[in-house]
Amino acid sequence: MKVLIIGGGPAGVSTGLYTLRAGIDTTIITNNKSALLKAEKIDNYYGFAEGISGEELYKNGLDGFKRLGGKVIDAEVTGAGYDECFTLSTDRGELGADVLVLANGVSRKAPDIKGLKEFEGRGVSYCAVCDAFFYRGKRVAVIGNGEYALHEAHILKKTSSEVILLTNGKNAPEYENCDSRKIKAIEGGEGVERVVFEDGEGMEISGIFVAIGTAGAADIAVKLGALTDGRYVKTDENMLTSIPGLYAVGDCAGGLMQVSKAVCDGAKAGTDIVRRSK
Repeated sequence: MKVLIIGGGPAGVSTGLYTLRAGIDTTIITNNKSALLKAEKIDNYYGFAEGISGEELYKNGLDGFKRLGGKVIDAEVTGAGYDECFTLSTDRGELGADVLVLANGVSRKAPDIKGLKEFEGRGVSYCAVCDAFFYRGKRVAVIGNGEYALHEAHILKKTSSEVILLTNGKNAPEYENCDSRKIKAIEGGEGVERVVFEDGEGMEISGIFVAIGTAGAADIAVKLGALTDGRYVKTDENMLTSIPGLYAVGDCAGGLMQVSKAVCDGAKAGTDIVRRSK
């Protein structure tokens, strides 16, 4: 059995400690953007009488995981697929596993653009794999400027007549059809019809796919067909989602966003994975 864990924070590492100790091949994929790294000092976690910085706790966690033989890959996850086993697309190639654990927080981002929320489900989407079918032969746009946005654009190019990357004022990546102007609004009637830029010009468009920053746990869960609730991934008491072998732990599973809860989630998922592996 192979286990892939997306996220190197307390939830992901906690899961991995249990699976490693049971002799299961376990790899953590991290882009080192854990929310823990932003914590200047943690004073409410068991065992640290003088407190500890988030950065030090994060490093200690990964060091412990490596000490037990765990593998850590620094990469950005851009896509995911499931066909009896899981496949992850990253900026360093593809990876496969029997079990996938989402421990990469709630990083889904949406830009503050007039009309974006109003047209969600009516021309605004957050998943190219899920919704590309509905825009066959149509002109669409992807909002974003990173590896995740490029991944979504390449998926859409297979079915849409034209795919434009809108970077909304950010630096443009290497892509043949970019527009870096700031977006003022998204307009339409029953569905999306145009994007209006701050310079007053409009662009006719049938669909808009939002891919800001990196793919969060909810983004990946949606691509795999798992049930979500807004920004959070739905799980059972063992942190298992609606997809067999797919777990969600830590902040992405909702509830108390504390290190102690993240570690508990990881322990639940890890022990359940070990139990099912026998």
